[in-house]
Amino acid sequence: MDMSKLLQRGDYEWELPKQGSMRVPGILYASRRLIETMDNKVLEQVRNVATLPGIVGASYAMPDAHWGYGFPIGGVAAFDPEEGGVVSAGGVGFDISCGVRLLRTGLALNDVRPVLPELMDALFNTIPAGVGSCGQIHLNDLRMSEMLRGGARWSVEQGWGRPEDLERIEENGRMAGARPENVSRQARRRQCDEMGTLGSGNHYLEVQYVEAVMDREIAASFGLRTGEVVVSIHCGSRGLGHQIGTEFLIEMAKAAKNSGIPLADRELACAPATSTVGQLYLGAMRAATNCAFANREIISHLARQTFSEIMPGAKLPLLYDVSHNTCKEETHLINGKETRLLVHRKGATRAFGPGHSDLPPAFRESGQPVLIGGSMGTASYVLAGLAENESKSLGSACHGSGRAMSRRQARRLWQGRKVVDDLRGHGIHVRSPSMRGVAEEAPDAYKDVDEVAKATECARLARRVARLRPLGVVKG
Repeated sequence: MDMSKLLQRGDYEWELPKQGSMRVPGILYASRRLIETMDNKVLEQVRNVATLPGIVGASYAMPDAHWGYGFPIGGVAAFDPEEGGVVSAGGVGFDISCGVRLLRTGLALNDVRPVLPELMDALFNTIPAGVGSCGQIHLNDLRMSEMLRGGARWSVEQGWGRPEDLERIEENGRMAGARPENVSRQARRRQCDEMGTLGSGNHYLEVQYVEAVMDREIAASFGLRTGEVVVSIHCGSRGLGHQIGTEFLIEMAKAAKNSGIPLADRELACAPATSTVGQLYLGAMRAATNCAFANREIISHLARQTFSEIMPGAKLPLLYDVSHNTCKEETHLINGKETRLLVHRKGATRAFGPGHSDLPPAFRESGQPVLIGGSMGTASYVLAGLAENESKSLGSACHGSGRAMSRRQARRLWQGRKVVDDLRGHGIHVRSPSMRGVAEEAPDAYKDVDEVAKATECARLARRVARLRPLGVVKG
């Protein structure tokens, strides 16, 4: 990245000053090395987002930021509907409500290692993964609408989950304002057999263990202890979310033109939040968010069943579930005034600090768990949100380590089978239907997750609580 365009505001904070048609400045949170290695396209996209109507505060980029569609992945931007603010499908992403949930097992590392190959085979055979993967659940149109309206609560009511999970899911597992009627027939068709599936790309189910604890007090409140085995699930709204994003980008391109909104990049297609197109998208996007909640709840149910078959007595309680491709209606303090905003987080997660009214009682003192997934074969992190990030990033943090190269570049450098064999040599068991997918997700195709997590803490967005190491991966 061209550092000459940035002003350094701190060791982990950089500003792109307001210029030209930018309505607000750009703010990037990262170490110097992470900034230097970011593509110049990230800076261009941060600048372009800052030109959109109704944006407040700044156009933000998290430590894991990399090039995306219109908005950078790892981008955060909020818009005031009362001031002509917009909603953008590109600011949410195609995989609507993609997110991470973490299950505790209460099992020690030495309990799981002897049965790990058998466990990974069973998980791989039980939870479908890969492009076009289908599960055993089929939804007709009526059940589809019920799922899109009910989210994880619907899954629990169907017997695919636990009631106590709901208080540990963002939005309690159900996004208000969902409008199933706004979801097209094609989007429904793509999803009717995909519930309880991981999908492809960077989606995974990973068996991990707590390698190290950085904050003992918060780790204890989360129920995490060194050496404990945990399960991380990363997936989203599958074909339904992708179809919604594809369809509304077309409609938003028309809406932006009709509303006289100049776009610095056509990928920034958007619509006034109060317009017909804007409201239709919000209703469909919230339905897709519920789809993702429901999907992760079902996968958790399948994982619990599998664990209990291999290791009787394993319970797998949920620690937390949080999404990172969303547009949320939230109240934030802007220029000393509480303002209702539409906060877009694309490849970024909510990270509310201690005392926030939207957090369940279990996290009021600690702050919200923030789950940063690593690349296949590297570490992941559990963090906790900080109160001061409200003024720094609208209560947001990063969601993962972030790609360092494209999938095409990764395929040129690695062969999937060799990646699997190398990881097996390090004691990590990989199960995947696609060796091409494994090559695309090779560990070195991503940024250093340790550096990203450290930058997140040093920028005062969230504090590190625990470092997780992988034992086995079911990769889409």
